[in-house]
Amino acid sequence: MSEPPSYTDAVSTQPLNLPVFQFLRDKRIILASGSPRRRQLLNQIGIAKLDVIKSGFAEDLDKSQMSVYEYVQETASRKALAVYKQEIESEVEPALIIAADTIVLSKNQIVEKPKSPIEHFRMLQSLRDDDFPHRVFTAVACIAPLEEPVYPGYTLQTHIEETQVFFAKDVSDEFLSAYVASAEGKDAAGGYQIQGKGALLVDKIVGDYSNVVGLPLKATLQLMEKTLFPEETEFEDA
Repeated sequence: MSEPPSYTDAVSTQPLNLPVFQFLRDKRIILASGSPRRRQLLNQIGIAKLDVIKSGFAEDLDKSQMSVYEYVQETASRKALAVYKQEIESEVEPALIIAADTIVLSKNQIVEKPKSPIEHFRMLQSLRDDDFPHRVFTAVACIAPLEEPVYPGYTLQTHIEETQVFFAKDVSDEFLSAYVASAEGKDAAGGYQIQGKGALLVDKIVGDYSNVVGLPLKATLQLMEKTLFPEETEFEDA
């Protein structure tokens, strides 16, 4: 039995000593998202050196022609591909591109970002008064260029994470109005940010907390490994 590791002198801010982080050291990683929350989550696990390039994909897929899973997965994939095609000919080729798309589903309807304070208030009322939890879906897409000249020149892997969120029934309309006025949730799907004051709206969740914030960390790490080391992960899955 090997000896247990010793602590470093101080809490490390570096990534964990894992093959995926060793491989990516000094390589270019792109986050194909303008979301500060996703960047903060990746920083949290030690990925501090990130190029943030917002995807130019219009996000105009026809929701009526697709399932929720298809919609969120296709949107994340197209975000990643748009940035890949833009950056692949750049001076420093990216080693990995990470993209994501998050949607909220309530009463079998996709809940978008609120378009006005009134809509925002009614959206939160509906989530609070629903007898069932709303569901947060995040699709993550990772792209890495292939070393061999094999079509299409890259590998693309995706994952969809689902978390159920229960709003507290005792949250008053006065509280909802105050939250809307804070403007914290105006740019978030579902109209709230669980990592901020929006945590006060929530009774409990079932699933991954970071998924509700915007990027499921454990699943993202596993997807990075699957994208960069496909042979090894295929062997483990067998």
